[in-house]
Amino acid sequence: MKLIRATSRSCTILADEKGDFTASGAYTLTVGGKAADTKGQSVVSVFGLWPDTEYQAELVREDGKTETLTFRTEAESYSLDVRRFGAKGDGETEDTAALQAAILSCPRDGRVRIPAGIYRTGPLFLKSHITLEIQQGAELHLIDERPGWPVLPGTVFPAEGKGELLLGSWEGNPLDMCAALLTGIGVKDVNIIGEGIADGCATHDTWWRKDRIKVPPFRPRLLYLRDCKNITVQGLTFRNSPTWNLHPCFSENLDFLNVRVEAPAVSPNTDGFDPESCKNIRVLGTVFSVGDDCIAIKAGKIYMGSTYHTPCEEIEIAWCLMKDGHGGVTIGSEMAGGVRKVRIHNCRMEGNDRGLRIKTRRGRGKYAVIDDIRFEDVKMIGVKAPLVVNELYFCDPDGKSPYVQSREPQPVDDTTPTVGKIVYERVRAEECTACVGYVLGLPERPVEEIALKDCSFSFCENPQGMDQPAMALGVEPCAGKGVIAHNVKKLVLDKVTMTGIDGNRVTVNNVETVKDR
Repeated sequence: MKLIRATSRSCTILADEKGDFTASGAYTLTVGGKAADTKGQSVVSVFGLWPDTEYQAELVREDGKTETLTFRTEAESYSLDVRRFGAKGDGETEDTAALQAAILSCPRDGRVRIPAGIYRTGPLFLKSHITLEIQQGAELHLIDERPGWPVLPGTVFPAEGKGELLLGSWEGNPLDMCAALLTGIGVKDVNIIGEGIADGCATHDTWWRKDRIKVPPFRPRLLYLRDCKNITVQGLTFRNSPTWNLHPCFSENLDFLNVRVEAPAVSPNTDGFDPESCKNIRVLGTVFSVGDDCIAIKAGKIYMGSTYHTPCEEIEIAWCLMKDGHGGVTIGSEMAGGVRKVRIHNCRMEGNDRGLRIKTRRGRGKYAVIDDIRFEDVKMIGVKAPLVVNELYFCDPDGKSPYVQSREPQPVDDTTPTVGKIVYERVRAEECTACVGYVLGLPERPVEEIALKDCSFSFCENPQGMDQPAMALGVEPCAGKGVIAHNVKKLVLDKVTMTGIDGNRVTVNNVETVKDR
């Protein structure tokens, strides 16, 4: 048992490091003598604690073994109830002004309490050094009236001198965007906690209508953090976002603990979590079930990468559940600043199109380096293609042009991306349908290394497969295949079993070294 995080009113505890999203065995947990509703999860958050108070947590496992830990909650200066600021929470009144007034009035180390009720609101802007608690039974419902919506300009230039202020962002470029339901600009030391719901209320009649027509200001997120530090998001449910759900950008020291992110499978661009050029992130005990990638790690397009070359790095994703969605964990395709030092472990994936999905293309630039990506102790059920690396991804207006899609070596220059080492270790994938892995590197700069160690993959009987495991021109449909690799320097399979495949375990083209032992 380990304490992950304690705020003034809550705590998060790792109860079972050996489990995935679900604990490996039964247990009971009490905090301060009160039983916690663990739901059988490996990571548990407990609310309703008192500030600046010492608590003892006691965990009893099914074999009778007992563990204890002692911790103290953070101090709290004041607690402000939004109802005293005029918020109605009746599901009819627009409460934006009252909610914002409470946030802006909150003193340092204070709490803004949103009790049970339905609060119709526009975007709310966060403030440093506060806790925002959306309690059980409380729901923030985003209004869908686009006229008059606050806009975050993509770029603001100073009156004199050089430099620029970046605020809005859309798919890796500084572009005007609608402010998010919860927006943080340059804030730090903020806790957003509780068992309530942040609902974007998007439908195909409102924000999701004509999603292919991209006219700025672009659609809002549910949570947008720009240049923020030391942020904890704990326990909340985010659902029905107009577009990406959680989008931290150029931020660091971020915890997302026991969060739920939900959207219909047919909802467009509803990625669950999209950190962009961020550092030091933990996503623990979180559930994703969305209409696009569950997690998409990003670092901008070529302008952002070449100008700021800020990678997304030092990321831990653990004890999470990823359901449905195009990718369980995706890197790219906007990754021009680079992505490195990512560890995904003790997770469970169910029904995703792809497990670990890497997307890049020519034109992302010399800082677009993906390296040191580890995928460990992960269980997959019904994931069509557990491993996909695609350096010819046909995104953006020129994505299907000869420049992007050519299979002939192109000149290596300042626009050429790099994929380094990707490691799969102790992965168990059942009911696969397409292939164990599909790797499509660049002929002019092949993928450095793909390593699979102590892994097992089994296929459905008569698998239906996929038309395109990698979204690039000329990729053949796959059903029941092993590892297919194009343009790789080193491919290692060490103690890897494949059951029910059709054909060879490994099919390669322009792969320098293959080790299958």
